[in-house]
Amino acid sequence: MNFSTLKDYQRLHRANFHPNLVLRTHRALSWLDRAEKADEDLDAKFIFLWISFNACYAVDIDQQYRELEKVQFNHFFEKIVNLDSEQLIYKQLWQTFSTTIRILLDNPFVFQPFWDFHNGRISESEWTERFKNAKAKAGYALANQDAVEVLSVLFNRLYTLRNQLMHGGATWNSGANRDQVRDGTKLLGTLVPIIIHIMMNHPETLWGDAHYPVVSN
Repeated sequence: MNFSTLKDYQRLHRANFHPNLVLRTHRALSWLDRAEKADEDLDAKFIFLWISFNACYAVDIDQQYRELEKVQFNHFFEKIVNLDSEQLIYKQLWQTFSTTIRILLDNPFVFQPFWDFHNGRISESEWTERFKNAKAKAGYALANQDAVEVLSVLFNRLYTLRNQLMHGGATWNSGANRDQVRDGTKLLGTLVPIIIHIMMNHPETLWGDAHYPVVSN
């Protein structure tokens, strides 16, 4: 599943889409297209894929609620998983990427409390306790094949990596974060097209107003 096949489907069916879904998928596909052209630059590819994901789920919210963004995309995952009648996400989480996901969940560098400790916000014992509890929770979700919880935990980790890159917390093409950038990019590169596919196959679902609507001059 890639940009070309998804774009062909969108062109064929978008007349039956709500205008918000047309806008969301148009934007998401444009960034997916750009991501597929960035194979030689994993940092750029990860960022482009995250923007595509953002175009899928983000809705305009008041400034005071922006810190709840992760809660927002958790609700989005519930909707996506419930609509995934083909179990495409399930197959990727437990058949293709199960090892990659476990490695990523074992990586402290994509666990925000690890950085909170190093920035002096919490104690070492606090971050290690949170890490142990988070791994146990993720392990339970994996064992019980809870796709929503696994996606939520996984994207919380990727969100930390996203912040590191987007806020200048890493050097471009740094050897220090190659493992997590490589694994994160593989996961996003597979899951984002599936998310777009599910959205387009359910035009009857309310996806919400997109960020920054198109406004004529």
